[in-house]
Amino acid sequence: MTTVTQRTQWPALVVAGPTGSGKSELALLLAESFQGEIVNCDSIQVYRGLEIGSAKLPGAARRGVPHHLLDILDIDQELTAGAYARLARETMRQVRERGHVPMVTGGTGFYIRALFDGLSPAPVRDEALRRRLHGLAERRPAALHRFLRMHDPVAARRIHANDRQKLIRALEITLAGGRSASETQAAPRNRLEDFAVLKLGLAPPRDRLYERLDRRSAALFEEGLLEETRGLLEGGARPGDKALQSLGYKQAVAVLAGRLKLDEAIRECQAKTRQYAKRQMTWFRHEPGIEWLEGFGFDAAVQQQARGIAGAFIERFASGG
Repeated sequence: MTTVTQRTQWPALVVAGPTGSGKSELALLLAESFQGEIVNCDSIQVYRGLEIGSAKLPGAARRGVPHHLLDILDIDQELTAGAYARLARETMRQVRERGHVPMVTGGTGFYIRALFDGLSPAPVRDEALRRRLHGLAERRPAALHRFLRMHDPVAARRIHANDRQKLIRALEITLAGGRSASETQAAPRNRLEDFAVLKLGLAPPRDRLYERLDRRSAALFEEGLLEETRGLLEGGARPGDKALQSLGYKQAVAVLAGRLKLDEAIRECQAKTRQYAKRQMTWFRHEPGIEWLEGFGFDAAVQQQARGIAGAFIERFASGG
């Protein structure tokens, strides 16, 4: 087992990739090999009570490896990328104080980018302003884009007129922050400088990944997703909560409401999950500095390759290199 001595810059690993690619399996292996602690980077696994649909590893399956930033939110809460980055940075520094290696694991690419590269210094969300903008969007959908074009033509050219969420956020930044969203995004970012990071990306063959995702989507309902979702709703969760709009839960809510039959829900979940995996791969392929591993995280060859790369990286710090 490799240990790491004190350094001004500390090693950190990222295990990224699309949903279903075996990130958790690989991260566990690396954590056991290199005194690692896993820092969750999945935007659904942060919620308490979302177990089956989030593919959260149960406690016994974690093999004694510390896991952080799981089960930290109630279902009616939201975690912005900026808030995640602050929590994850604090967690990583605590892991470093114990002499261990933080291993950021998950498929939420925007969280990973915010964590290591920082975000533009946007103003804090103004809920009253957001409600007014949402109201405007409901009454006059086309007005949002015209309004943004008046205040920030650069952002208006970049954001599609039908992308309501991005339009509202750009207007919120512009109106609340005193400068345009484009100017805010161009401002210097607060990058994470006290860690050297090795990013490992899993890239399994698409046909094998899609087959696995189809099986897993069907298995969610066999394993009790409907019952879990019913319990959440009976416990006070609302169908419109962001957590219940995630893959699997959204389809389960529709079944419970009578809008979808079970077989329709499974097919929709399968299709949406494949689409999500494709978007994740597109995102990560555009991220610089990722060491790609061609396969699943549970493939023996991938695990051997990852251990070699990670071991050489961490050894530089253990030996003072």
